[in-house]
Amino acid sequence: MDYLNEMALFVEVAQANGFSRAAAKLGMPQSTLSRRIAALEDALGLRLFNRSTRRLELTSAGAYYLERALPIVTEARLLHGALDDMRENVKGALRVSLPVDLAYQMVAPLLPEFAERYPLLRLDFDVTPRKVDLIGEPFDLAIRTGRLPDSDYIATPLATFSGCLYAAPSYLAERGEPQSPDGLAAHECLRFGSGGATWTLHNGDTRATVQPESRFGANSPGMIRQMAAAGLGIALLPEILVREDVAQGRLKAVLPDWQSEPTPVHALTATRLLTANVWAFVGFLKEKWAGDA
Repeated sequence: MDYLNEMALFVEVAQANGFSRAAAKLGMPQSTLSRRIAALEDALGLRLFNRSTRRLELTSAGAYYLERALPIVTEARLLHGALDDMRENVKGALRVSLPVDLAYQMVAPLLPEFAERYPLLRLDFDVTPRKVDLIGEPFDLAIRTGRLPDSDYIATPLATFSGCLYAAPSYLAERGEPQSPDGLAAHECLRFGSGGATWTLHNGDTRATVQPESRFGANSPGMIRQMAAAGLGIALLPEILVREDVAQGRLKAVLPDWQSEPTPVHALTATRLLTANVWAFVGFLKEKWAGDA
């Protein structure tokens, strides 16, 4: 017996809650479907459905079998879908969880090009800092920055971004420009979070550690960027995040030869068997960010 095929038929019947609806969906005679499910029950030695003229119910064995069979059947379907022509199969819906600043500053500007490339794909973004449950919640993937904690999720690297120091020209005109990392001690260095995190900067093989001190801190790179542009201090930010500010003269690079340690960006998924939609979005971000890492 081909257990995988019969398992898929069982899942269809269980989800349709009836042989007639499942047979119509599968395009096979109801009698054939009923006979194959009966053969599966005989092979397992257990009844999976309680049948009557009016209703069809899962037995306890059937409920357990469905719980274990559904992920297997789902993964098999995803595998076959992903092996088709990737570009032609990019359609339907894709739901992505993104951190707030990354969504606004680094993903949203790319969406017009992505939408033009994949016109049949509908995108739903959940912009949130919380750690979503990729198994229990209806997300296809999550994009996360920084070092990842241990988890059962599959992490696909997208890019790494090094931070640089920036300040408003008005701030530098008033306070002067530091000539070395040691000189940052005399400046307002905008804190990320509530404080305590150090800046580790490198210039080639030379390393320097700076303890940022300022009246101002935020747990949002976007907020720190705005504070820096307002002349409140020096910020350590990814170049891609401040590119427009630098081009418009709102921010200027400080100690341009010094950079922070790279910050990785990953796509997290619950499985390695990814749909064409996920592959398209992940590949697009890797392509667009490759020159900014």
